[in-house]
Amino acid sequence: MNIFNQAVSWVLPIIPKSIVKKVSERYIAGATLDDAMRTVRSLNAKGAMATVDVLGEFIHNLKQACDNTKYCCEVLRRQNKEGVNANLSIKLTSLGLAIDIAECEKNVREILITARENGNRFVRMDMENSPYTQQTIDLYRKLRKEFNNVGLVLQAYLRRTESDIDMLLKEGAALQIRTNIRLCKGIYVEAEEIAYKNREEIQHNYMRCLERLVSGGAYVGIATHDDVLIGEAKKLISKHNLTNDAFEFQMLLGVRDQVRDHLIREGYRLRVYVPFGEDWYGYSIRRLKENPQMAGYITKALLTGK
Repeated sequence: MNIFNQAVSWVLPIIPKSIVKKVSERYIAGATLDDAMRTVRSLNAKGAMATVDVLGEFIHNLKQACDNTKYCCEVLRRQNKEGVNANLSIKLTSLGLAIDIAECEKNVREILITARENGNRFVRMDMENSPYTQQTIDLYRKLRKEFNNVGLVLQAYLRRTESDIDMLLKEGAALQIRTNIRLCKGIYVEAEEIAYKNREEIQHNYMRCLERLVSGGAYVGIATHDDVLIGEAKKLISKHNLTNDAFEFQMLLGVRDQVRDHLIREGYRLRVYVPFGEDWYGYSIRRLKENPQMAGYITKALLTGK
């Protein structure tokens, strides 16, 4: 990251929301479900699968959790009705995890049942920041015993992730359940005692975790835009003679589209993460901080209004 891009990243919180919104349009499908479905259809036409995320984590009351649950269920019904190649990603804090764990579980069950009733759509439980790591893993462990359409996200920058993988694989084998994990680097700001900070350390741990998942027979969503990790993942896929039903690459909407298209042309299955909704600002700030090269787009918008 050069000094200019880093500086813009630091001042993101005071940049006018109108500018952030303009820049973040590449990351977010729009405000409505119609916008999201339009994006999903476009991605499908290009050979990509999709996973849809209703924005709105870190809510303040259970009424919001109930509303978000209903909206997630509507997404699943629309996906099934239109026959698109897509599934759903959910953030548990948007469903009440930080307020009432029992209510959150109830909401997730409603979503999973709706998914099962609508073509047995797959639902991925996103991983959020560290206060919710264990609770998220625990709920996944519980629900996968009852539902075959649920998966989890693990973050390679967390020091605990290797041991979490070992536990989940061992438990899955005992239950004769295939563990289904999206492996990403992680974007939340965490303390050094629980998270790797150096880029090379994170890359190395990512590959250690990916090796464990692959050798353990898990289905893996290889979620990265990192050229090094993509290259190493391809080597691992070849080493283990993995077929396309054992893994997929995953990327964010609007990030490195050329790399996405190249992977598809090479014959890899690829899924794009498609967020949408009114609550776009927090998501946008996190993504812009993670991708400081977007500083150039922000500066252009500030100077030209375009």
